[in-house]
Amino acid sequence: MSSTELDRQLAQLFAPRSGDERVPSSLKARLYSALIHEQQQTGPLASLDASVEAGHGICVFEKLVQIAPVGERAKTLFFCQVCHARVVAEHSDNPLIFWAHCPYVKFKAS
Repeated sequence: MSSTELDRQLAQLFAPRSGDERVPSSLKARLYSALIHEQQQTGPLASLDASVEAGHGICVFEKLVQIAPVGERAKTLFFCQVCHARVVAEHSDNPLIFWAHCPYVKFKAS
């Protein structure tokens, strides 16, 4: 599946819904984590450099890894796996996460 197609499907899946039909943000966060883990089974994720070049924002922790003198393989890991923001988002429907470009912020209930 192409990156563009995956982005389109994720946007459709996580898009705000109209009416009374709301998906809890904690469920969205858990689903996002599961999808990333599934994607890792097929090979490495896109590197942080490639993500930035494609116009995607990266969080402050990913930025530190991106500018660090490490190999490209280290830049393809799922850094959210070790971030407390992921844990909070997966267990709360209104997590207190405000970091720019954190994917879990997008799932918060409005």
